[in-house]
Amino acid sequence: MSTCSKASAEGDPGRHQRLGRGRPHRRHPPRRRRRPLLRETDDRFLVAPTVLAETCYLLHEFGGPAPEVAFLRSIAAGELELAVSTVADVARMAELAERYADLGLSGTDASLVAWAERLGLTTLATFDRRHFAVVRPAHTPSFTLLPA
Repeated sequence: MSTCSKASAEGDPGRHQRLGRGRPHRRHPPRRRRRPLLRETDDRFLVAPTVLAETCYLLHEFGGPAPEVAFLRSIAAGELELAVSTVADVARMAELAERYADLGLSGTDASLVAWAERLGLTTLATFDRRHFAVVRPAHTPSFTLLPA
């Protein structure tokens, strides 16, 4: 049920970081098509706090407690890393949500943009192309979206 956002540090193509992104939706590929993206890399996955909360809710709501617990355990085991957001990230989230209000950019999506901007990350692995293909981050002309 969850997808992940991937971001690679600008200027260091060998080092990748990922931002977790949970969002089951009928327009998104089936789960079986998402798993290879998660398994076919040694990249590190980072989960923003907003994404942690949204993912837990969605996993529990649509899959029950077992997938939610598995997700939480993957973070506790170090398979996914919990990232830290700052007050400046929250201020930027508000700016982005206001700027892209007509697009319907959520606070969770805005948090990924703010976080990527702060860390200089430019590549996102997401099935949510509707938002991330349109949003223009401050630090790069656009995000590179995976899968291509």
